[in-house]
Amino acid sequence: MSVLNGSWKHELIHTNGLDLHYVTQGEGELVLCLHGFPEFWYSWRHQIPEFADAYKVVALDLRGYNDSDKPQEIEAYRMAELMRDVEGVIRGLGYERCVLVGHDWGGAIAWSFAYEYPEMVQQLIVMNLPHPAIFSESLRQNPQQLLRSWYVFLFQVPLLPEWLLQLFDYGAIASAFQNLAVDKTAFTQADLNAYKDAAAKRGALTAMINYYRNISESITRSRSWPVLDIPTLMIWGEEDAALGKELTYGTEVYVKDFRIKYIPNCSHWVQQEQPRLVNQYMREFLNESF
Repeated sequence: MSVLNGSWKHELIHTNGLDLHYVTQGEGELVLCLHGFPEFWYSWRHQIPEFADAYKVVALDLRGYNDSDKPQEIEAYRMAELMRDVEGVIRGLGYERCVLVGHDWGGAIAWSFAYEYPEMVQQLIVMNLPHPAIFSESLRQNPQQLLRSWYVFLFQVPLLPEWLLQLFDYGAIASAFQNLAVDKTAFTQADLNAYKDAAAKRGALTAMINYYRNISESITRSRSWPVLDIPTLMIWGEEDAALGKELTYGTEVYVKDFRIKYIPNCSHWVQQEQPRLVNQYMREFLNESF
């Protein structure tokens, strides 16, 4: 069954020198959703209508993705720029703070933004992306996680990753969803085509990979991570082939008000593969946090 909704609105917002595209539905407190790789706003298709009854839900195309601007410079995808985008979106929409929701790279941005702009985050929800301190330590000390992250090293090579991803009608993009999912029915052919079409837009592949070409500065850099004083929910699909479940252990050391919900028999694509459970856990958390 299609979840595309006629009451969704497609909008552009100018922030940090770029035009960013987003989809929105509902009115009220702001819920800002940040997608991961190789996705776009569409990865939140199951959450937008679910929470539009009580919130203004905004699912952003991150810079470089789909219908957002795609600066060419590698440095344009540093975490500092990504966080400034989020700040500009929140303020540009007329809000001072939001419920910030992130998955994968969107989760990395959400973690960093919560530390840099804590006054702008009312509640934080992160899906299948560990706390930066834990991820950084794991890449230094956990050989198994290094093996899982093999693609990060491939993406440092110029041009080759882009060439590989576009082969056979962007077959690697479709495979990333279809082959890694536990429930293969979670992605229809229309869903896979949507992701391939977004990746095929001029400049998008290089922009998407440029996030990884800044990963040492963005996620794995050494720094002090004080205790975060923002109510935080982590939702984790346990069968994540790229990020081991052990990366969730010890997160409570870094977050004062932390809770976690594991979803068994679910892959990295947690909010798409198990939307009912994800939506249930999100709503319970939001209701408890007020």
